[in-house]
Amino acid sequence: MNDAPPTRIAQPWPLTEAFRRLLDITASALLLLLLSPTLLLIAWRIRRDSPGTALFRQTRAGRDLRPFTLYKFRTMRTDADPYGSSPHAPDDPRLTLFGRRLREWSLDELPQLWNVLRGDMTLVGPRPLYVEQAKEWNDRQKLRLRVKPGLTGLAQISGRGGLTIEEKLELDVQYVLHRSLLGDLAIVIRTVFGLRSRAEIYEKRYSQSEEFRPK
Repeated sequence: MNDAPPTRIAQPWPLTEAFRRLLDITASALLLLLLSPTLLLIAWRIRRDSPGTALFRQTRAGRDLRPFTLYKFRTMRTDADPYGSSPHAPDDPRLTLFGRRLREWSLDELPQLWNVLRGDMTLVGPRPLYVEQAKEWNDRQKLRLRVKPGLTGLAQISGRGGLTIEEKLELDVQYVLHRSLLGDLAIVIRTVFGLRSRAEIYEKRYSQSEEFRPK
């Protein structure tokens, strides 16, 4: 892998970024409105399935490494380590019964529409990782921080849990280098079709050298 960052990254047109933000606001607000009965039903089902709150909140790295609070539906027991490794299989004892179903359909990510509406995230971009993880990245991998994190991204349509962190980071960099509205549309379409297959949901291996994410 080439660790050196490109010498120059094309800057997006201000109008393009304004249009992208308009799309984010319109799509996230509309989806939150249309899905509100479903969101309430999911929240009720989570509370009924296991003790604890329906929403899971965690600090993640945003654009330029600025931290923000990410929202998800809770899929694990409340005594699970919130910064532990991702589940490797559906029989992971940390997962609740309903949490497994939410993960299978990626419904646990729906509350991040609120993050998109707030401006913490965008519809398409690199997935938001932990702030501490950035310390492990080289200069090239840190290019993923040049844009807002996304609800879905190039890595999510290219293998998801079947990819190592190195592969995901490189796909994130490729996305930043070749970012376009048409490319974003293609990623959204492939994401929708990919949800039907429910493939590569669980992380097979964290990195090329480690099975689990280091603490």
